[in-house]
Amino acid sequence: MMKNKVLQGDKVLWALLALLALFSFFPIFSASSNLSYVIGTGSPWQYLLKHTFILITGFLLILSVHKIPFYYFKGISILLLPIVILMLLYTISQGNLIDGVNANRWIRIPLIGISFQTSSLASLILMVYIAYYLDKVKEKKIDFKKSLFPLWTPVFLIFILIFPTNLSTALIILFSVFLILIYGCYPVKYLLNIFLVLFFFSLTFIFYTTQYPEKAPDRLNTWISRVENYFNPSQSKDGNYQIERAKIAIATGGITGLGVGKSIMKNFLPQSTSDFIYAIIVEEYGLIGGIMVILIFLLILFRITVILHHESSVYGKLLIIGAGLPIIIQAFINIGVALNIFPVTGQTLPLLSSGGSAAWVTCISFGIILSVSQERFKQEKMKHEKFVSNPLLILGDEK
Repeated sequence: MMKNKVLQGDKVLWALLALLALFSFFPIFSASSNLSYVIGTGSPWQYLLKHTFILITGFLLILSVHKIPFYYFKGISILLLPIVILMLLYTISQGNLIDGVNANRWIRIPLIGISFQTSSLASLILMVYIAYYLDKVKEKKIDFKKSLFPLWTPVFLIFILIFPTNLSTALIILFSVFLILIYGCYPVKYLLNIFLVLFFFSLTFIFYTTQYPEKAPDRLNTWISRVENYFNPSQSKDGNYQIERAKIAIATGGITGLGVGKSIMKNFLPQSTSDFIYAIIVEEYGLIGGIMVILIFLLILFRITVILHHESSVYGKLLIIGAGLPIIIQAFINIGVALNIFPVTGQTLPLLSSGGSAAWVTCISFGIILSVSQERFKQEKMKHEKFVSNPLLILGDEK
């Protein structure tokens, strides 16, 4: 009997990813009609074709990445970490606009016209690198001073470079870092020291921006207004424009929804294809559709947990957590924003929202998880624990 050599790894996870991707075409096509109505540019077919291209290339990335033995990612993360830091430096130095929005979070990819959000890739590379570091020191007594340069220097560099322009992503990265370090048995007392440093940094930042508002990050007022609007929604109707219409969309959907393509609020939500795609889904597919989306993400979390449980190596387990956890956190933050549980963050819904780089990085993350789930790679790793013919693996090996 011939085995499927194309799709390997956890078949249930493959099926869930395919289900999300196929379903995404319906809300994207429906919600994108507002772009010509509200913004005055583009057409639903144009954005559907763009979404199709992103998903096809994304699944090609999953296919490619999941063929790579997962222990190769040690060396890959070491090589790519300084590169993504340089990419972040270049991104924040641009100071231009993309579609009227501060572009310090994106770089434009030539020819295909897609904006690449470097923070998404930097987040993934950082988590893979931390998994490597924790695996490297798993049998040693961790010394805080010795971990400052190899561990905390890249963490703080990436956090500081992302923080001024993308607060929500920076906080998700930091939260994910703390969780993977706790799972990797990094001493809690050292994590408390880092927390105190971050608390002091936050107080210093607040004091500095209060005293010198002209030198504050461009998006500081946006952060403040989002938090104020969340806690005092009655004080600013304009500031709550999107969240109020998202709530109307969800309330209008009822149990069964208005029907495919029949959303009304998509014409009034500028971010209906990205940040608030969940509200459009509930409006068109009702409470049933909204619960099904949540259920799919819970099933993905369950499959990630199953793969984690069956993985025997420390590095494989840490890799699964580092690649999978931020996706689940991002998904439920997006849903929480639409339900007004959290302030507006700008986080998209993985594989369902329109976008480019975020979807690609999500696909790479799932490719890594599927790589770990393959039994044949586990067997190869046992045979080649000190494999040296691959130069990337040499960088990841303990000496």
